[in-house]
Amino acid sequence: MSEQPRRARTSGKPYRRPKKDPVRILAFEALRAVDERDAYANLVLPPLLRKAREKEGPETFDTRDAALATELVYGTLRRQGTYDAVLTACVDRPLREVDPPVLDVLSLGAHQLLGTRIPTHAAVSATVELARVVLGDGRAKFVNAVLRKVAQHDLDGWLDKVAPPYDEDPEDHLAVVHSHPRWVVSALWDSLGGGRDGVEELLRADNERPEVTLVARPGRATTEELLHEDAAVPGRWSPYAVRLAEGGEPGAIAAVRDGRAGVQDEGSQLVAIALAGAPLDGPDRRWLDGCAGPGGKAALLGALAAERGALLVASEKQTHRAGLVARALDGNPGPYQVIAADGTRPAWRPGSFDRVLVDVPCTGLGALRRRPEARWRRRPEDLEGFAPLQRGLLRTALESVRVGGVVGYATCSPHLAETRAVVADVLKQHPDTDLIDARPLLPGVTDLGDGPDVQLWPHVHGTDAMYLALIRRTG
Repeated sequence: MSEQPRRARTSGKPYRRPKKDPVRILAFEALRAVDERDAYANLVLPPLLRKAREKEGPETFDTRDAALATELVYGTLRRQGTYDAVLTACVDRPLREVDPPVLDVLSLGAHQLLGTRIPTHAAVSATVELARVVLGDGRAKFVNAVLRKVAQHDLDGWLDKVAPPYDEDPEDHLAVVHSHPRWVVSALWDSLGGGRDGVEELLRADNERPEVTLVARPGRATTEELLHEDAAVPGRWSPYAVRLAEGGEPGAIAAVRDGRAGVQDEGSQLVAIALAGAPLDGPDRRWLDGCAGPGGKAALLGALAAERGALLVASEKQTHRAGLVARALDGNPGPYQVIAADGTRPAWRPGSFDRVLVDVPCTGLGALRRRPEARWRRRPEDLEGFAPLQRGLLRTALESVRVGGVVGYATCSPHLAETRAVVADVLKQHPDTDLIDARPLLPGVTDLGDGPDVQLWPHVHGTDAMYLALIRRTG
């Protein structure tokens, strides 16, 4: 006698197995890794995509599926603050009391409803099916009820309801509308010097998908070679930069696989180019990258040093990151040395170098386009933790450069506490220094402000928000 289909206890309808959607399951797994393990989406997503292609096959899981999974992950993370405000209005309990896996599924559903062109019925049904697979039928009903409330308004309609009026609380309004923590909005506003239009343009830029930018390492590859690749166009500012249009895959490019080229934001390239071009008094034989991990700037600096017959010493405190630096520099056309050393306790004598770069650890607020989850992890108190290290590294850099040599202080943050405040505090203790105007060392780059330091911006320059101060030791 054949087995009768199981029936739901409440409705009497035949039990139906949930349909497994590999795209949404992958997106859910990525969000769980970001939440549970403090992982970064840009590191978690590629292996998950490879695993899905291998498991499902390229005909079942194609480039469109990969693009959708990527959009679901990054879009959900970028808009998390906005979606939390919407979900708070649709859930009958504080969000902190909702199980994190359930909240991840709800956020994925909210993004499909409010941030994509997926039809409403498809967004709800697909998310409920995902909930049945990863959460179970009981919690799937909760997901269904909440998403049907979310679907009652579009994004603009919800923002009218959940964002406070700008005139009453401008910072909180921008925080909800553009999905940034309030303290980050305040800090970026201060760094820009005020004005609503500028900060809104920056916040919007933080929520856009950044282009993939390649660097052709001098002496090893050329931009002409990279421009022969599909979907490649010249960079905006760096003579070594090539941008890939949406869908371009760096790993498919031979020069990238060989290490002759790499993935590197144009702002990062400009920092290395400016330090290499700064005028010196005296010899130009020894360069130092004092915070070299994971190796992008070191590889470009090494190639530029090689053109002049100079040696690059690349120092990185963490051993595994020093290994990444060595891999990036492998094949460099000139002499180099990679060491695992603490930049605040140098393994070299004072005055050993002609040029020194310290791209210091920071909050990373300048790279929120690439690491959207960072905005939700960072706290204002993190600034206090970085401050002693940043000042210590800059002091050591000034002691490591010879008289007449140049130090570049760089950070991927526009926060004034990590940029001008650090430089001003350290230079008070080193009166034998001069700030060099960095702007002429970035020829063609527009809107660089009053100088002498430089702050790049995503909404102005299309780069990460890199900061650079160039300092010459005079005595």
